[in-house]
Amino acid sequence: MKKWKLVFLCAAVLTAAAGCGKNSDTTTGTTAVVTEAGTEKVTTENSESGNEAGTEEKTEPKTEKTTVMQVEVVSEGMVPVTPDQLKDGTYEITVKSSSSMFSIESCTLTVQEGKMTAKMTMGGTGYLYIFPGTGEEAEGKTEAEYIPFVEEGGKHTFTFPVTALNQAVPCAAFSKKKESWYDRELCFEATALPMEAYKELPYKTVEDLSLKDGTYTVEVTLSGGSGRASVESPAELKIEQGVATAKIIWSSSKYDFCMINGEKYEPVSAEGENSAFLIPVAGFDYPLPIQADTTAMSEAHLIDYTLQFDSNSIK
Repeated sequence: MKKWKLVFLCAAVLTAAAGCGKNSDTTTGTTAVVTEAGTEKVTTENSESGNEAGTEEKTEPKTEKTTVMQVEVVSEGMVPVTPDQLKDGTYEITVKSSSSMFSIESCTLTVQEGKMTAKMTMGGTGYLYIFPGTGEEAEGKTEAEYIPFVEEGGKHTFTFPVTALNQAVPCAAFSKKKESWYDRELCFEATALPMEAYKELPYKTVEDLSLKDGTYTVEVTLSGGSGRASVESPAELKIEQGVATAKIIWSSSKYDFCMINGEKYEPVSAEGENSAFLIPVAGFDYPLPIQADTTAMSEAHLIDYTLQFDSNSIK
C-alpha cells in the first residue's frame, strides 16, 4: 500500500511540473497606439498554448473608442458663419476632426441657394457610411438615411450637410472593419475662405474705424495650434496711407516664417530673441487666419492659427 501511495505522489508532482511548463509558452505583446497626444502603450496577453481543450485565450483588445484621444474642434474666438452670409459658389476649406482616426485630406464647400454642403475626401477607406448625428441616433435610422461613400480616384468621399462654419457638429462614422458606429465632432472652418466669398466683410476695417495714419497699440488674441503658444499683447499697430500693419512677437524664438493669404513673411527679430513679424492687418474684431512655421519639433511644422485684433482697445 505504501508503495502505491509513493507512485501516486510522484505522478502528482510530475503533473504539476508539466502544468507550470505551460506558463513558459505564454507570450505578452505590447501594441503602441499613436494618438494626438503621443504614443500610448496598450498591453494584450495572448496564450499561445491555450487551455486543455487546445483553444486560444486572449484578453479583449482595446477599441478605438478607448485608445484614441478626442480633441476639441472649435477654438476660442471662432465666430459661426451661416450660408446667408456667403455668396453662392464652391470654396476649398479646412475641416477639423475630433479623432485622428477620422482623417480628412481635403474638403470642398458648396454654397447654393442658402444651403451648404461639404464634400470631404478621406485619408483612408475604413468607413462605409456617415450620419449627421450620434451613433446612437444612427442605429435607429434606416440605411437610406445614411450618407454612403463615393469612390473617386481610389479615395472615399462623403458629402455632408453643413448648417454653419466654425461650429462643432456631430458626425457618426460606420467602421467597415468593426461594423460599429463611432461618434465624432467636426468643425468646418471659415478661416480659409477668401474675402470675396462674403456678401459683406465680416470684420471692421481701418476706414470703418476712421483710423488716421500713426502708431497705436492694440490688444491681440492668438487661437489655434496646441494652445501652448502665445503672442505679446498689446501689439504695436501702424497705419500708413490707410493700411494697417502689426508687429507680432511670439512666445518662442522657434518660428522662422509666417504665411498670410499665400504671402510669406520673414522674422524681423534678432537671433536669440523671440520671433517677431511685421504682418498686414486686414481687419478688426474677427479671427484672421495666419500660419506660422515652427522648428521647435524634430521636423518643421506649419501650424494654423488665428489672430483677433480688438478695435475697442486701440490707443
